[in-house]
Amino acid sequence: MSDLTFTDPRVLRAIELIWHEARLLDIKDYPAWEQLYTDDGLYVIPIDPDTEDFESSLNMVYDDKRMRNLRVQRMTQGYAPSAVAAARTVRIVSRFTVDSVDDTRVVVRSAQIINAFKRNEFVTLGGELVHTITLADSGDRISRKVVRLIDSEDAVRASGYLL
Repeated sequence: MSDLTFTDPRVLRAIELIWHEARLLDIKDYPAWEQLYTDDGLYVIPIDPDTEDFESSLNMVYDDKRMRNLRVQRMTQGYAPSAVAAARTVRIVSRFTVDSVDDTRVVVRSAQIINAFKRNEFVTLGGELVHTITLADSGDRISRKVVRLIDSEDAVRASGYLL
């Protein structure tokens, strides 16, 4: 697509939603993050960097609405390792490119760098995001988010935060 798509208000709405999502994750407002998704939305972190068949592939995360809700519960309640001493994060989402845009949907690729601090240790993660944003007068929402970590095929430690 042409860079002219960045003047398209639909694309700007999608990018603003992606930045809003990043902010919610950094401040650990996981219930609000969960509400950004459509009822049939998917949150996927594949292991295979080239797969498009997420349903049949091994994934670090393959969350539908029910699984996102359970993940949010683990992040906010009780003494789960992911909730106790959760990492503090600052993420940068940039390098936006538009795959497609129409009146109901925008597909945007971007790069994400997450800097996390937990138990006196800094960790930096990088990856490519692909967001599918459903546009609606009642509010734009995420219908699919795919996080392709650059080191997805290596061992991943429990992180204590959402990507």
